[in-house]
Amino acid sequence: MASTWPAEIALLRDLVAIPSISGNEQPAAEYLESEARRLGLDVVRDETSVRISVGDEATGPTLALASHLDVVPPGEGWTRDPFMPVIEGDLLYGRGSGDAKASVSAMFWAIADLAARGTPLRGRVLGIFAYGEETRDATMPLAVPRAGRLDAALIGEPTNLQFSIAQRGLMMVDLVAHGDQRHAGYAAAGGDFTNAITALARELVKLDDLVAERVHPVLGITTVTPTMLEAGVSRNVTPPSARAVLDIRSTPAWTHEELAAALTDRLDCEVVVTSTRLVPCETPADSRLLAVAQAVAPEATTYGSPTCSDWCFLRHLDAIKVGPGTSRRSHTPDEAVNLSEVTAARGFYARVAEGYLA
Repeated sequence: MASTWPAEIALLRDLVAIPSISGNEQPAAEYLESEARRLGLDVVRDETSVRISVGDEATGPTLALASHLDVVPPGEGWTRDPFMPVIEGDLLYGRGSGDAKASVSAMFWAIADLAARGTPLRGRVLGIFAYGEETRDATMPLAVPRAGRLDAALIGEPTNLQFSIAQRGLMMVDLVAHGDQRHAGYAAAGGDFTNAITALARELVKLDDLVAERVHPVLGITTVTPTMLEAGVSRNVTPPSARAVLDIRSTPAWTHEELAAALTDRLDCEVVVTSTRLVPCETPADSRLLAVAQAVAPEATTYGSPTCSDWCFLRHLDAIKVGPGTSRRSHTPDEAVNLSEVTAARGFYARVAEGYLA
């Protein structure tokens, strides 16, 4: 029996019902490929992504519609089956409903609409639906080189269809303080004794506004947040070292190399950089894509996003992050998306593509 829901909602329900937890995206990818073939769309599926296109890159620029098929594990606290999508009023509940299968479904049907209408495009629209975005094993950086020339991109993430024109990066750093291991009873015995825990504590209180002198016009200052602590041999032994993990949410005002140098210069302990791959992004000041998007949706506002996405692997393009759903619902129990936003996104993506490739 045919679904009574619009096609973008029916596809979203089907995708949510496929538990594509990061590392297990193949069933969802195969389903998306089969739907594209059913509609006669040009589709390629490989170990990096599902790529669906309309138009001809020989006739003009390529606009990428980029999102991801993987979801985080459901976790605890659900009042519904996380992989049995339920519609209540304007909300569809299920893991990945907003982050980011709503964007995938809307982008898919925008491409299908362009193909069905035979819209004359001076260029190509390419959907790139990658895997592993929620993990360290994101495949978008592998998919992009296989996609041919790319000129601009709409990054499909939950933004309530507002325009994210800047996105924080993520840099991970370990702070390590070294001290002397001895019996705690002799901690006050004098000499050149150092307690690694108190040495680390003196460094941690320096972190507020440590790199606040550079203020990005959209994202503000870079934040440096300790999230984990590790120290101790026994309750009556001073430790030889103490470690803190720092979560650094960067902005385009600093490169990650500059941040590492600043921390090393301003702190009196060992600074160990463990990850720099998720760099900050921003939309070019003269963005033609943003101008087209604002003409299509003049009521939308611009803002800076605190969360990372595959945009960092497309940062060399004219790009904005925009999609249906509310970011604060991502990764939560009873994750949900507003159906009206999914339907609006389908039309929005198609109209932006038509405008950009007119």
